[in-house]
This record gives sequence, C-alpha cells and structure tokens, in this order.
Amino acid sequence: MTTFTTAIKRAPLWLALNLVLLSACGGSAGSDTVSAPPTSGAPAPVVTPPPAANTPTFSNVAVHDPSVIKVGAEFYVFGSHLAAAKSTDLQHWTLVADGVNANNKLMPNAATEIKETFDWAQTSTLWAADVIEIGGKFYMYYNACKGDSPRSALGIAVADSVEGPYKNQQLLLKSGMWGEPSEDGSIYDATIHPNVVDPDVFFDKNGRLWLLYGSYSGGLFILELDKTTGIPLPDQGYGKHLMGGNHSRIEGGYVLYSPDSDYYYLFVSFGGLDANGGYNIRVARSSNPEGPYFDAAGNSMADVKSNPALPLFDDASIAPYAEKLMGNFLFERQGTETGTGIGTGYVSPGHNSAYYDESSGQYFLLFHTRFPQQGEQHQLRVHQMFISKNGWPVVAPHRYAANDDKTVTAEQLAGRYKLIEHGKDISAELKKPISIQLLADGSISGDKTGRWTYGTEQQIRISLAGDDYEGVVSRQWHETPAQWVVTFSALSAQGKSIWGSKN
Repeated sequence: MTTFTTAIKRAPLWLALNLVLLSACGGSAGSDTVSAPPTSGAPAPVVTPPPAANTPTFSNVAVHDPSVIKVGAEFYVFGSHLAAAKSTDLQHWTLVADGVNANNKLMPNAATEIKETFDWAQTSTLWAADVIEIGGKFYMYYNACKGDSPRSALGIAVADSVEGPYKNQQLLLKSGMWGEPSEDGSIYDATIHPNVVDPDVFFDKNGRLWLLYGSYSGGLFILELDKTTGIPLPDQGYGKHLMGGNHSRIEGGYVLYSPDSDYYYLFVSFGGLDANGGYNIRVARSSNPEGPYFDAAGNSMADVKSNPALPLFDDASIAPYAEKLMGNFLFERQGTETGTGIGTGYVSPGHNSAYYDESSGQYFLLFHTRFPQQGEQHQLRVHQMFISKNGWPVVAPHRYAANDDKTVTAEQLAGRYKLIEHGKDISAELKKPISIQLLADGSISGDKTGRWTYGTEQQIRISLAGDDYEGVVSRQWHETPAQWVVTFSALSAQGKSIWGSKN
C-alpha cells in the first residue's frame, strides 16, 4: 500500500433479508461470469485486438466487490468467493484465484482453515475480502454471511506474499446472535447493530489503522486497530456508527484520503446490487478518518437511515443524501453514429474501492458493474477520478485507458456533447443522454440551456437549467466509436453528477 492510501479495499454486502441473495454479492459461489462488453451483442474475446496503434486494449475479469492494493509494480484486487486478479496498468487483468476450494492458492484449505467462520455464518463461501500490508506481511480481512440474515463473521489471516497462502489468525467479530449479547454487550438488534461484512482496512495520514465495515442492518461502523498486529484495540465493541440503520440499503464502505484536499472520502453503495436493484456509488467526506462524514449540503451521514415506520428497504429515506457519483446509464449509440451495438453503459455499478497514485497524482475508482441487456453478468471496471475545485471527487465518464494527451484547450472543449444526468434516485432506470452544445461564447444550447466557464487545471463550471456544477475536463477513450473524446464530469451542490462525452 502507498503512504497516503488510507483505503484500498472493499467488501461485499448482504441483501439483508432480501430473498434475491445472488450468493454473496452476485453470482454463484466460487464462479463469477465474465460478461460481454455492452458495445456488442456477442461475447467478446478476453483481449480486444488493437485496430490501430493508438487504440488501447483491455483484458477483463469478473471480481465482485473489488478491493485494491498495489504491491511493487502490480495492482491486485480481492473480492467475493476468494477471487483475486492483478494488473500492471489497470487495463489488462489476469485472474489469480477464484472460488472457495482446495485449488485456490490464496487459502487452499479454507474449509478447515476458517471452519469456525463458516460454521457461524452457516455458509460455504466468503464475501469480499480486504488485504493490506502491515510490516512486510499481508493481512487478509475475510468475512462470511448467511445471506438471508445478518448472521456473519469477520476474521483475519496472514501471509508472507500478497498471493498467499493465507493462514488464519483469529475471528474478530460476529453478528446476528438473536436474543444473545452482541460484541458491545447488549442484546443484538439488527436495526442498530452491524452486519459484520464488507471490511475496508486503511491507514490514516497519521499512521493510525482503522477497520470500516457493515452492510444494511445497523449500518456502517469503524474500529481502530493495533497498527502492528491488525487486531482491534480493546473495549470498542462494534466501534463507532458512521452511517445507515434500520436495514437501509447502504453497504460496501471504502475510505480514501486525498493529500490534495486533505479530506477523507467515504465511498458507499446505495440500493440493491442485482441488475434491478438500482445500485449506485456515492461519497461523503470528513476531516477525520472516524468521521463524522458530511455531504455537500452539510448533512451528517450518521443521520442517514431508513424510516422504521416504512416498509423494509425504504430507499426513499436515504436517496436525498450523499453525493451520487454514478448509477445506471447508457451512452446510447444513435442513428448513423460510428461503432456497433447499443452503446456504452453500466447497470448497478458499485461496491468500489479507490486508489491514489503518489507518483502520478492520479486517482482511480475500481468497481464491479453489470451492463445493459446483459442480465446479472458482471466485470471489473476502472475509471479515472479527479478532485474538483470545491474538493469533491468526480469520475471520468469512460473506463480508464492510459493517455499521454491530457491537455484540453477551450477551443477543443467547445462542441456538441451527449449529457448523462445521474440524478439522486435509487432505481433501475437507465439514464440515457440528452444533447447539449458548449458554444464558444460560454453559452450552452440544446436540450438544456445555461453557461460554462473553463479555468485552470482543466476545471469547468457549468450552470445548467438553474443548477451549478463544478468539475473537471479530460480526454478519455470511448469504446463505442473507438476513439479518444473530450469529456467532463461535474457535481452539483445537491449531490447530482453530470457526465459529458463529446460527439
């Protein structure tokens, strides 16, 4: 892990009492399916052949709930079902391991190695793991959940190599002990106590070590860990509550510290992870790793929870809060536009991790996603991320591809764009583009009107239909037309993001 990487991992979720389990965060246990890219109706080869010298290539893998760590020159992601993959460039990924079985080199004897965990959680698979380096060794925070209840266990295993084998150390936390004392000594109550899954372990800027975890149930919690052993410091119980409660569909927390803004960013996923669940990625920020975390409107995330008087999984109570970075969308290919297929888009993107690269100053968002017209199949995706002028992360509209041509002039920025408005809703609605034009005089015409200004460090300010957005301009690879395009990504004070991709 890097010095500033106060977070580089994430875990899965339990569709809390939801009968659509999808076996630990999507897919059958130990078998994640690689989907075809959304730009084509036919399954694609693992590696896309290069049609031109300047055309980036990709190799795709399916790792659900990817949590990132960089070791040497290689990025690793760890996810559900003891899955892991690696890459040197964030574009070409190779599967390292998958499935809880004797052939998985991460933990070959998992069935016996962590038998106590499986017995407690009444399952035979694992959810999203998180791996961190401490003192030259690699610590895997593993977890398992029954699925139709928050009966879960979270433990720690250690290895000399990031690729294992990991040997169990101990179980750290349990949940779902109905009618019995919980980790804090009180009788377990799933509306206020956590489901002990989705671990994210990170160092803060001062060298303190933290464990963030939780999904649905009583929300997200944070514990301080011993920075040499990775074990929770004594007498914390479940730790401090950060967000969620009353079974609100909030999970997969991940914290990243930015040395540019001096904020800790808490990424979370709202909604249900399946293709119809409206999964979406949101963020809040704090000056302290243990919170409190706030959105741009000043709302404390500690207050965000479902209304107990409303039906289970009350999304309406939580939808207005936190900055929504990404949800369902499709940059629809229209008419005689170049490319093939319906266009490029995602369905239920979420459960992300994030990474800050000190050497380049770049930020990256890593997550799994499903695709339009592709059902429950999913893949890992990586997008570049930027910090806007007002200190909020914004996400590039297209998947990451390395590009030396980063500068965009005002003249290059002017033109016609497909605009995606992500909104604040939690729904299966697929957001499709409207058309706007950034004119040279600073006005905006088209389906919506307004003004735009372009400042230093490729910062853009957009006033559109009465809303003000701050964001960043970049040049990204658009897979549908197979070309580099000018893009912008911006966020409003109301927590709504917009993406523009130049036609």
